[in-house]
Amino acid sequence: MEAVLGILFMAAGVGLDRVVKIWAERVLAPVGSIPVWDGVFRLTYAENRGAAFSLFHGQRWFLVAVTGAVLAVLLVAIVKNWIPKGLARWGAYCVASGAVGNFIDRIARGYVIDLFDFYLIHFAIFNVADILVCVGGGLFALWVIIGMVREKREGEKKA
Repeated sequence: MEAVLGILFMAAGVGLDRVVKIWAERVLAPVGSIPVWDGVFRLTYAENRGAAFSLFHGQRWFLVAVTGAVLAVLLVAIVKNWIPKGLARWGAYCVASGAVGNFIDRIARGYVIDLFDFYLIHFAIFNVADILVCVGGGLFALWVIIGMVREKREGEKKA
């Protein structure tokens, strides 16, 4: 049952990312930016031709290859149940969903559409797919931390 929910979740994540980026391209691109919370947050159309924080700018096919390889390994790991159920698996679903969203942009457009702009802290402009990747990484990190705490407690009980 978790696998079916995971597939639906990934499809919903990719779908939401696509809808938001299409909206940004049609509505936001012509105006450039729309203030949402003055001095803090705005929606700003941006074309990112790199990876996170514009790393590897202009390296489209390198980024497509790396994303494709990581996505393939991740999907195989999910299908083969190499990733435990729970936090780790849901983290993988999030990362895979976000990776697919940005992968589609890189192949179809040559760049990723970004729009969420927290300019109060001068943070990088990002999109729904980026949020999914970060949440997935956070869930996986939480799983690792919980595992380390459990292992330490079990070691203390044996001592």
